[in-house]
This record gives sequence, structure tokens and C-alpha cells, in this order.
Amino acid sequence: MSNLTKLEFTALDVTEKNYLTWILDAEIHLSAMGLGDTIKKGNKTSEQDKAKTMIFLRHRLDEGLKTEYLVVKDPTTLWKNLKERYDHQKTIILPKAHNDWLHLRLQDFKSVSEYNSVMFKITFQLKLCGENISDNDMLEKTYSTFHANNMLLQQQYRERGFTKYYKLISVLLLAEQYNKLLMKNHQARPTGSTPFPKVNVVTGNEFGQNNQFGRGRGYGFGRGRARGRGLGRG
Repeated sequence: MSNLTKLEFTALDVTEKNYLTWILDAEIHLSAMGLGDTIKKGNKTSEQDKAKTMIFLRHRLDEGLKTEYLVVKDPTTLWKNLKERYDHQKTIILPKAHNDWLHLRLQDFKSVSEYNSVMFKITFQLKLCGENISDNDMLEKTYSTFHANNMLLQQQYRERGFTKYYKLISVLLLAEQYNKLLMKNHQARPTGSTPFPKVNVVTGNEFGQNNQFGRGRGYGFGRGRARGRGLGRG
């Protein structure tokens, strides 16, 4: 447990830019330390636990904020004050996140990994604002934004019945890598660029036999017909 108290995260900035991520980190750390109830309204936690929470929170406030809330000794009061001061961030972030989600399309990205990265950034912002984005939402967003030329492929992925977004993305990433490999091989040696292998001259003497296959014309690859004495003229 002592190791958990040493875990650090960015202090709450007085400019309020990181409030939503800060509050999430703070809740997780307090819960891990067994102090999660100390910031809940009407809690019955001990004074010692409240003091531990105040020490923890104060050390993770910007110096300006720490001075401003210096006289606050109850963690519930501090938590409430910070919420009233900064919770309006949701009204700024949420509309943009909604707009980004609305216009998110798989076909607009050069790679699956780029799309996946933006997908998680948007859904994280929505979740921070209290919006629940399910796996089904993410799957449908991906299916519905395939390029028009890939409608058959999209249907094939739908029919596989994925229930987890990460499983679909894993398959798409694998397919993308396979396609890149095929394209790389094609560019290195385009179709039709490989010359036919030269026909080795094989004589009977090479196998310790009499020459039965003609005079160096191989196995019929010379001029289309074998004219050796042993084969006759057919």
C-alpha cells in the first residue's frame, strides 16, 4: 500500500485545463489507498483518514490553488469547491467531442492505427464528460464509415459477429499489415517482371549414361520438340 502513495500524476493546474483528467486520477488513487469515501458527501470516515486525504490532495494542487484553499481542512469541502469551480469544463469539451464523434470516419485515415488512436481520444473525452460509449457504438461507427468501395468487406466483418471493438481492430490491423506486405512485394517485383529460368543442358553423360536426349536440347524446352535419336520423330 505504501508504494501506491508514491504514485504521482500531474498536479491540478490553476488554468483548469487538466481538471477532468486530474479528478479521475485522484479518485482512482484515493480508492486504491482505501480513502475513496473521504470525498463523498455525508461520509463517516475517521479524522485520520480525512487528514491523509487532505495531505494527498494538497500535494497535487498547483501552488496557487494550494494557497487559495489553505484554510480548508475537510476533503469533502475541498472536493466540492474544486468541482464547482472547474466542472464547467464539461460544457466546453463535450460539444467538441460530440462533433468529433459525428465526423469520425475510418475512410478518412491513412492507417487503422491512426483511426484507432483518434477513436480512443474522442471516446475518452466523452466518458470524462459522463457519456457512455459502448463497444457496440464503436463497432457500428467503424462499420458504417468504411469506404464505399469496401462495402462487401464491411459486410463480411459484420457477419463475423464481433462483440468487442478491440477484436475488430486487431483483425483490421492484421489485414492492413498483410496488404502492405503484398504491396511491398509487388513493388519490388511487379507481375510479369520475373524472367523465365534458363533451361540447364542435361546430357546422359552427366548421369553416367549414353546420350539419349539429343544434342543438348534438354527435356523438350528448346524449340518445343525433342529431336534426339533415342526419342525418334514420333
